[in-house]
Amino acid sequence: MSDMSLTAFVLILATFFAAGTVKGVTGMGLPTVAMGVLGALISPLAAASLLIVPSFVTNLWQLLAGPALGPVLHRLWPMMVAICAGTALGAALLAGSDTEAASTLLGAALVIYAGYGLLARPLSVPSRLEPMLSPLIGGLTGMVSGATGVFVIPAVPYLQALDLSRNDLVQALGLSFTVSTVALALALGAHGAFSAGTMGLSLLAVGPALIGMWVGQKLRNRISLATFRRMFLWFLLLLGAEMALRAVL
Repeated sequence: MSDMSLTAFVLILATFFAAGTVKGVTGMGLPTVAMGVLGALISPLAAASLLIVPSFVTNLWQLLAGPALGPVLHRLWPMMVAICAGTALGAALLAGSDTEAASTLLGAALVIYAGYGLLARPLSVPSRLEPMLSPLIGGLTGMVSGATGVFVIPAVPYLQALDLSRNDLVQALGLSFTVSTVALALALGAHGAFSAGTMGLSLLAVGPALIGMWVGQKLRNRISLATFRRMFLWFLLLLGAEMALRAVL
């Protein structure tokens, strides 16, 4: 990316600031926003490579800020192992030469996530089904994140459906996102997707992302979370629809 224009550079940093702000307000959304916006400007592979470092730093912060990592990890480790395996399988598409297919899948993932958030009722998973569902959900999440760089489908709806306290849910989301980020980084690295320029820009993006998180946390108590979330989901829905339909129009 050594030939990147100043305008593109500023847009990338502004995207991570906006993505960090969303994460500061809602507790999630940095990779989703970053992939959605950057995926419309550059290839999904380049966008996924850029989000690795800021995503890891912000998600690790969220993970370690929780009250008790041990019980959450003990409960969810089968899901985390499956995420790693699924990501290794899905990353072949993201790192491949068919960027049009990757963009379409990314758009579809954004539409599904936004549509679920806007329309679906909260689910509840009986505890007896958790040992069977956790690896399945983890594997599907890994394949989606490996192919699109989006970590939320179907992990977020599933974790929200478990009987977790609010603090444990935030920590569980941080755990899932952190594992997904590391798995994606390793998978893309195995496909030779990283370069010194990409990693340098990814490191630079940490600053705007953290500033955005701080701004978002300050805004959390001053705006309606429900209204902000609806606006955020409609934005993702429209952006995802445009990306998914771009190849056929």
